Amino acid sequence: MANDKKTTSEAKPSFEQYIIKLKQEAIAKGYDQTLIDDSFANVIFHQRAVKADRNQPETVETLDTYLPKRVPDWKIKRARAKYKEHEALLKNIAAEYGVQPRFIIALWGLETNFGKIMGNYNVISALSTMAYEGRREAFFKKQLWAALQILKEGHIDIANMKGSWAGAMGQNQFMPTSFVGYAVDGDGDGKKDIWGNQADVFASMANYLKKEGWSDEITWGRQVKLPSDFDTSLAIPNNTGGRKNWLKAWAKTEKTLAQWQDLGIRRTDGSNLPKVDVKAALVFPDGVKGRAYLAYNNYKSLMHWNLSYYFVSSVGHLSDHIKFPPIQ
Repeated sequence: MANDKKTTSEAKPSFEQYIIKLKQEAIAKGYDQTLIDDSFANVIFHQRAVKADRNQPETVETLDTYLPKRVPDWKIKRARAKYKEHEALLKNIAAEYGVQPRFIIALWGLETNFGKIMGNYNVISALSTMAYEGRREAFFKKQLWAALQILKEGHIDIANMKGSWAGAMGQNQFMPTSFVGYAVDGDGDGKKDIWGNQADVFASMANYLKKEGWSDEITWGRQVKLPSDFDTSLAIPNNTGGRKNWLKAWAKTEKTLAQWQDLGIRRTDGSNLPKVDVKAALVFPDGVKGRAYLAYNNYKSLMHWNLSYYFVSSVGHLSDHIKFPPIQ
């Protein structure tokens, strides 16, 4: 038995040995030796990142406690000021991508406090650490190869490629594969710099939403009031288990606003739903006893960004506060 134990403990290589293996895989994938050596030159194991991954908060919240914390008054004021400050750039991007500027500002504010908190981890170190930790090794290795691709294309240098403990990067916190899929060069300087170039940051966010089906003809959704005898099984079930099943449940349950109106659903002030030809699904972020929302198609794009009712609610909430009252 003693030998068995020894074999098991020896099965996991040291972090240094693991890095050697990663570099060999990178060579096999066709990356240049110099690029690999430079990228991994100062790679270190971040115990803090592993700890953060394992201890993600599981506090019991409701939207009533969560939204005031995530979207406090100071953040609303700052969002409105930032909207005004960048209005000309935002309008150009809105015209090109068909995404309302208030949603770009809301995402920016919630992801990094308007570019202030981007994370200070070396991205190659963070991703190598998470891959070595092993819980989601395939996912983080995929991110690592994408990060090497970004360095290879020269959008950022290794010293400035900083991000969160999980490898989310820049002012919009794109994972490397999201960067490869959605980042754009917003000002035509030949680089996609989501760390320091405002045009690239905003255009990349808009491009992400557009590619995930966004329409600037509708909003994200609205909080609604249900009649007392409402059949709550008409909503998307709360735990569908992953994006694919969630989208299936959406397809099964969505109805037109006129149909929801006929079922007794009203705006929160009791007035009729808008008379527009729009489909929506019903969601209960806190279960059937909590707030109810009619989610429009754009809600799906935001759920692609982050599969969390709370995150999407906070984006919608902040974007509504940017829109109303109108900014002078």
